[in-house]
Amino acid sequence: MSVMRQLTAFIEREDDLFVALCPELDIASQGNSVEDARRNLVEAIELFFEAADPTEVALRLSSEVYVTRLEVAVG
Repeated sequence: MSVMRQLTAFIEREDDLFVALCPELDIASQGNSVEDARRNLVEAIELFFEAADPTEVALRLSSEVYVTRLEVAVG
């Protein structure tokens, strides 16, 4: 029986590809579209959970990720 877990994904364009990053696990993937990058990231994370030792999962899994906007002075 699989357990569903909520994780964060940042997706941004890099040249002709979209790169997706899961900051909780520091796992990244890419694709030709936002949806491809998202789908590939989900697959990479699922493969990680299938293959990784529970100790590695515990070491890599960050339980606190905060997403916020910043205002900075430029120039």
